[in-house]
Amino acid sequence: QNIWNPEWRSIRAKISILSIIEKGECVCSETKNIRKFEGQICIPLPMGYLPITGGEEIGRSVELIEDCDPLLFREPPVQNKSTLLLAVAATSLISMSASAAVIASWSMATAIPAATTGTSYNYGAADSGDLASGTMLSSGHAAAATTYSTPAGNGSTYSFSANNWAIGDYYQVSVSTIGYSGVSISWDQTRSGTGPATFDAVMSVDGGANWTTILAGYSVIQAGLAGTNTTSWNALTAQAAFTLTAVAGAAADEQANVLFRLRSTVTTTAAGTNRIDNFIVSTVPAPGAIALLGLAGLIGRRRR
Repeated sequence: QNIWNPEWRSIRAKISILSIIEKGECVCSETKNIRKFEGQICIPLPMGYLPITGGEEIGRSVELIEDCDPLLFREPPVQNKSTLLLAVAATSLISMSASAAVIASWSMATAIPAATTGTSYNYGAADSGDLASGTMLSSGHAAAATTYSTPAGNGSTYSFSANNWAIGDYYQVSVSTIGYSGVSISWDQTRSGTGPATFDAVMSVDGGANWTTILAGYSVIQAGLAGTNTTSWNALTAQAAFTLTAVAGAAADEQANVLFRLRSTVTTTAAGTNRIDNFIVSTVPAPGAIALLGLAGLIGRRRR
């Protein structure tokens, strides 16, 4: 069957447990013999070949030379095989280490019941992400009169909002990072004219006993304020000016529970509000991936 697709030039593209017949082909005016390759066959990358595994041809490598039925393959020059497979191995590592992953993401898809007040409120688990189950987004305040609500978000129907802000009041995310490293967070945040304008992003890996600042004294833009080139948040328009990011650092790698807090550094009037949207915990490409990319490129150039 026709299985070739030019877009499949990736380490992830594999043809599993497939038999391919190599037809006679003209190479240097000589016709090669028909041979049968059995087992797992991988699509070749532009910089080299992937090995055949299984069957009688274990360890052999092939290159796709024609898209037809059945597909035609040929073997690369033997003297280049080890170099080419090294390039493939480096590219494989790039594929695994350079790809980012969303661990947990809150798009604020649920409305908060009207007149919800108290010193704390649990908004709920992430609505998407690899480790969304067991997560929690919440808010904590000193004032029992704090009201929690879900006005329009930054390009989405809802956001998570609260008033009655004092120093130390916060939004908090609880999430596991088991199986992940290179963790970072991003979120959208805005305020009313009298809402808190300065926050710290902090992190704890010991249940809140100790906190590490990962973004100190960041400013929150008032939506629609003259000179900010922004408009009020609404369900239709996502504005990049409100998006903030912070890198968690190695301490957040492979942890059963990490707490991230956006913590107010100011006290405001009771009516002053602050809201967040699109809170995402994700991984960033490892620095080693850049070096591996360079290695693979050098290997590919050397074989030429």
